[in-house]
Amino acid sequence: MKKKVIIVGGGPGGYVAAIRAAQLGAEVHIIEKEKMGGTCLNVGCIPTKALLHTAKLYHAVQEEANNGLRVQGISLDWSALMARKDTIVNRLVQGVKGLLKAHGVKTHSGRAVLQDAHKVQVVGERTVTLDADIIVLASGSVPSKIPVPGANSAGVIDSTAALSLPKVPKSLIIVGGGVIGTEFASLYSSFGTKVTIVEMLPEILPMVDRQIAKRVKEKLTECSINFMLEAGLKEILPTSNQLSAVVQTAGKNYEVAGEYILMATGRKANVHNMGLEEVGIQTERGRIVVNEYFATNIPHIYAIGDCNGQMMLAHAASAQGVAAVEYALGHRPLYNPNVIPSCIYTIPEAAGVGLTEDEAAAQGISYKVGLFPLMANGKSLIEGCESGLIKLIVAEKSGEILGGHIFGPRATDLIGEIALAMNLEATVDEVIATIHAHPTMSEGIAEAALSVSGNAIHWPPGAKIL
Repeated sequence: MKKKVIIVGGGPGGYVAAIRAAQLGAEVHIIEKEKMGGTCLNVGCIPTKALLHTAKLYHAVQEEANNGLRVQGISLDWSALMARKDTIVNRLVQGVKGLLKAHGVKTHSGRAVLQDAHKVQVVGERTVTLDADIIVLASGSVPSKIPVPGANSAGVIDSTAALSLPKVPKSLIIVGGGVIGTEFASLYSSFGTKVTIVEMLPEILPMVDRQIAKRVKEKLTECSINFMLEAGLKEILPTSNQLSAVVQTAGKNYEVAGEYILMATGRKANVHNMGLEEVGIQTERGRIVVNEYFATNIPHIYAIGDCNGQMMLAHAASAQGVAAVEYALGHRPLYNPNVIPSCIYTIPEAAGVGLTEDEAAAQGISYKVGLFPLMANGKSLIEGCESGLIKLIVAEKSGEILGGHIFGPRATDLIGEIALAMNLEATVDEVIATIHAHPTMSEGIAEAALSVSGNAIHWPPGAKIL
């Protein structure tokens, strides 16, 4: 007899879990209260990157003026860009729907409320109750908010609204120097917006390796982005045609004017009004508590993706969804929580996987570092980037790769090679023995591996790397 699986949430965790459960022979139902594809596809990863792609082209055309390319009268058609973004999103949403249908997954539109360990009520145009052997919660996350006076003023926006502004703003204040904040800063500054980032910590991108984060900040500064670090937002004051952010730093208050204020202070698990308390599911600091197989404290109920708060990344949610349904349906999942790449789509990009150098030091690991500046890589220079860097963290005795970090063109694609090497427990010698095509960015990974022992081919021995 088929097992019946209910997935709550149609984002990258939920719909992937639904497809995998169907592949394993289950009868699968998926519940989504908004659009299939969730935050990532509709108002997150995909639309943001669609806009950043055009920003990168716009930026590149202007930069190429010194490289033999002359373009007369380049201009931005914002409405056309919005239309292209929406077209891409809609195409992918329809693609997800088609995949679910092809796998026989039954979809339900409405809000899911748990009744017990085997029943979910769907509240929509009509209310129905579904029975299940297994329930997987994939309810995602919502933007965090700072409760400061004036936070509800017109012009104070979150990342969703920042994707659909009526026009490119002349000025933008971004509260938060994390991934979301830096990506939007890179996006809008490329289109001529005066951007200020307000960050309460001493540096931006606190979870990123320090050498990489430093280079990201330097590049953003070159793009005329202003930073206010160790600074807290105290109040928002509406003025005649813009907003004024009252920012406190070094014990003094400053007013910063902006057409919009983007709250980019992260996201929090979406766990309310789902019946968790009534069923007795354990939460901690607003997140659902799970074990290594993503099972909650209630048998037969699992929680994956942002709602468990372990790693708020779309691809992590997808991998967790596959692992949860495989385990629930009697299979042995392959999930490695230590090898999950994270990507930042600034211009240029940044990416990392595994341990940062600070984390390796904090854990008392004996390690070596391999560094290769992309200013010595032909393909990077061709693409106009001299500030890039590839960095490897390597176990001192075994040579096993413990972490990898990249800043430069196509960093978000290149990180996959390092992730694969780490998942296979590869050593730097095995990376070195792999012949990398020329001219490519990937050669830099082999050079970084060589530099662990001071033998990089295309960097002078002993030359300092800042």
